[in-house]
Amino acid sequence: MNEQLTGAEFKKHLRAGTPKLGLFLNSHSPTVAEQLAHSGYDWLLVDTQHGPMGFESLSAMLSGISNGGVKSLVRVAGAHDRGGIQQTLDMGADGVLVPYINTADEARQSVSCCKYPTAGTRSVYFPQRSMNKGGLLGYAGAANDNVIVALQVETADCIKNIDEIAAVPGVDILFLGQNDLCMSMGLYEKYKFPEMYTSPELNDATDKLKAAARKNNVILGIFLFGTSRVGEFLERGFPFISLGNDLHHILTQSSAYVKDVETVSKENGKTWTRRATALM
Repeated sequence: MNEQLTGAEFKKHLRAGTPKLGLFLNSHSPTVAEQLAHSGYDWLLVDTQHGPMGFESLSAMLSGISNGGVKSLVRVAGAHDRGGIQQTLDMGADGVLVPYINTADEARQSVSCCKYPTAGTRSVYFPQRSMNKGGLLGYAGAANDNVIVALQVETADCIKNIDEIAAVPGVDILFLGQNDLCMSMGLYEKYKFPEMYTSPELNDATDKLKAAARKNNVILGIFLFGTSRVGEFLERGFPFISLGNDLHHILTQSSAYVKDVETVSKENGKTWTRRATALM
């Protein structure tokens, strides 16, 4: 089992450049969440922005993740989602990822929802799962230091305002979403897939993000599908990396099995061909 780090220790490791690899969870399955918590990843993120989970399934998923001893985050609906942020942290999540940040005001609103007064406006309530180990004062007294506040960098406006966003006190991670950023910048229209991901425009935006993060001692994160570019982004100073999501893992593993069976069946004279789908 992974070493039990506090949120503050986890962030300290990241700021020192220690890689922390993880995975998004888009299936609303507590069983899958718990099993992946034992797979060796440093963190798991429950994606309520693009997944079908409600608060009850989210609660069970966070419990399963905690059982595996890894850090848990939740992607909420946005900076406006005070209720979602409140529920997420009360259920024991170690942090949140707030998508679609465009301005420093939205960054400040996100931080405020995550922090207890006087640093923020998070509401205090007891008992909650988050307080089961340390009690009210044991949890709340250290919560502002331990909570992980990650903001998604995925729009042209966010890059335009990145210097002001990165300077907002309490922002821990700036998390690059290349897909949405490319769309926002019009790169899907300009380039053939996957050329937008190595385009000079995206590279310039990434460099601007890096400079702002470095100036403010903010951690850099990124969402990748698979492992092919992990080394590149580790070298570029992105220690917080997602290797895709649970559904992508299922598809890639099943695709590998299907390919192997096609080969084996052909070699043994009983050819089997996979059923055609849009995904494989």
